[in-house]
Amino acid sequence: MTSAPSVEPKFLPTRHNLGVVAVGFSGGQPKPGVDAAPMALIEAGLIQQLEEDLEFKVAFDGQVHSYSEILPTDDPPFRNMKRPKFVSAVTNEVSNQVYNYAKDGKLVLTLGGDHSIAIGTVAGTARAIRERLGKEIAVIWVDAHADINTPESSESGNIHGMPVSFLTGLATEEREDIFGWLKPHHQLSTKKLVYIGLRDIDKGEKKILKEHGIKAFSMHDIDRHGIGKVMDMALGWIGSDTPIHLSFDVDALDPMWAPSTGTPVRGGLTLREGDFIAECVAETGSLIALDLVEVNPSLDEHGASDTVRAGCSIVRCALGDTLL
Repeated sequence: MTSAPSVEPKFLPTRHNLGVVAVGFSGGQPKPGVDAAPMALIEAGLIQQLEEDLEFKVAFDGQVHSYSEILPTDDPPFRNMKRPKFVSAVTNEVSNQVYNYAKDGKLVLTLGGDHSIAIGTVAGTARAIRERLGKEIAVIWVDAHADINTPESSESGNIHGMPVSFLTGLATEEREDIFGWLKPHHQLSTKKLVYIGLRDIDKGEKKILKEHGIKAFSMHDIDRHGIGKVMDMALGWIGSDTPIHLSFDVDALDPMWAPSTGTPVRGGLTLREGDFIAECVAETGSLIALDLVEVNPSLDEHGASDTVRAGCSIVRCALGDTLL
């Protein structure tokens, strides 16, 4: 049995208010099924657990948004990006949904969907926190992949591999209907970005990470130092006076624990290491938003329930659940 979290939040008026956005979107990558994840997580009892066990007052419109009503009739590749207009329109909409919760001082949980949706979630929290507190946010990006390709450096053209480049301004586009809606108040400094769990990084991305001095803890660092030391270093880099947005791609976990995901890479985090990352962020009292993305129940159907369970566990830990 779990109990309500005891850590008082630093950047939220109260511990109890949670806004949930369910984003059933798969357009940032080619494999269908990731749009079914929010419903799978909700059917596994996630929202109920947050209300009953962790004592959150949950604001949720009860819908998994597919955004089919804003699907463009014509969406050709542009600058190597696949489905650019649809991903841009959806992330703009997600950004507004997240912003509306965050500006009212709610902690925001977004259930994805593929990782392209983080263009919207991070943009929404960055804007709200700037307006509400006059502060920059930090982002902890837990993922096997860096997702920092620019449209030009990407080999696949899939936008779920590009969100961080748009959020940090390393990639920009004037066209309003292709991410031109992203303004400085939506963006993030590369100095406030920390990666954990990287193990499958494109050549162009390695160059970007080095050139910009971005703080990244790969699986090599976790093997060398252990997850406890890595979390001390990651949170030390961010500092104690910065609101944190945790964006967690379930493929950061080893496929042994989370097989049902679009781009699994062996040699990843154990389930406990994933939970521990979330627990450490919860302990800071600095968490203002959480994304859980890339659960795809249609892939490796035998492992789907394990993957959904792993996702629920990470969310609970990040939102203050403890073992004792």
